[in-house]
Amino acid sequence: MDFSWTDEQLAYRKAAVDLGRQLNEGLIERDRAGELSGDGWRACARFGLQGLPMPEAYGGAAADILTTMLTMEGLGYGCRDNGLIFAINAQMWSVQMPILDFGTPEQKARLLPPLVRGEWIGAHAMSEPDSGSDAYSLRARAERRNDGYVLNGTKTFVTNAPVADLTLVFATIDRSKGMWGVTAFLVERGTPGFRVSRQIEKLGLRTSPMAEVVLEDCFLPEASRLGPEGAGAKIFNSSMEWERSCILASHLGAMERQLEGSIRYARERQQFGQPIGKFQSVSNRIVDMRVRLETARLLLYKVAWMKKTGQPAVQEAALAKLYLSECFLQSSLDAIRVYGGYGYMTEFEIERDLRDSIGGTIYSGTSDIQRVIAARLMGL
Repeated sequence: MDFSWTDEQLAYRKAAVDLGRQLNEGLIERDRAGELSGDGWRACARFGLQGLPMPEAYGGAAADILTTMLTMEGLGYGCRDNGLIFAINAQMWSVQMPILDFGTPEQKARLLPPLVRGEWIGAHAMSEPDSGSDAYSLRARAERRNDGYVLNGTKTFVTNAPVADLTLVFATIDRSKGMWGVTAFLVERGTPGFRVSRQIEKLGLRTSPMAEVVLEDCFLPEASRLGPEGAGAKIFNSSMEWERSCILASHLGAMERQLEGSIRYARERQQFGQPIGKFQSVSNRIVDMRVRLETARLLLYKVAWMKKTGQPAVQEAALAKLYLSECFLQSSLDAIRVYGGYGYMTEFEIERDLRDSIGGTIYSGTSDIQRVIAARLMGL
């Protein structure tokens, strides 16, 4: 494995850092209000972020996964709006990538360009009130009707739902078939019988809107189905591998920013006649932050390298998602401890990282589910 970067890749990262710093204005107020930055979304699209891994035919940059990962890392370093980055990642890996991998030529040509250009926002609707980690025990039904399907059911924890123009919905055509009955559908805003209901308030990632989605006798033509009947589980697993591999890359940048800020503060803050960094309890905590950053980075880069070289990375993606999410949570807590009372204050913008980091241990499969996946693949 060779993780030395080309000048072009490093330029992407630097440009992403610069972009990220432009997206922080008004963040405290947006976080309080739970608002997605439309200007930030469009700025990222103009930069080409949503299209980085997409083919040029659909307006993308055709960047490889390592370049995309490094760019997202740079964005996380410069941009403190973890919710905006999360919302963009959710679209890229769980909406755009499934369309690219499983869509018909017509679906890809019609749907990917507006998503890449930032004109549309995509959402992914799998979870239900009674099915979270048990993802395939869906109650949402898709019944064959003439030359299409009628969908009924409720979805919850749908990231981007309040602002989405396109939602990838999973429903079952036959519950007795279990995961083999799950089928994927592409539902556009304004489709009769499809509506966003209750908006969900959250502890963190508040600038990434979330809501429930209700389907009531929602008719979809066959052309709205993504992939064959019963391929929903395959599509979902594929999107989750991409998501677990890539969605936390920005956390590496955030962890690096936390580390640099903590070092700077520990040098400047004086207590008992010396910088607090001279106290071993503080310096050891900062060293632990550095260890987490370096080890998480290597694990994530390995996953990207494996996917770039065409190797299966299901177990490695699960381990990376588990480890990186837990590292970001612990390092966010350590950063607050370094800053003390100031770290607890909203105006220092450190406590928000802690709130945002908790979500990483839950979405795209909880930490416990990642352990289950890894254990199963080890034959346990």
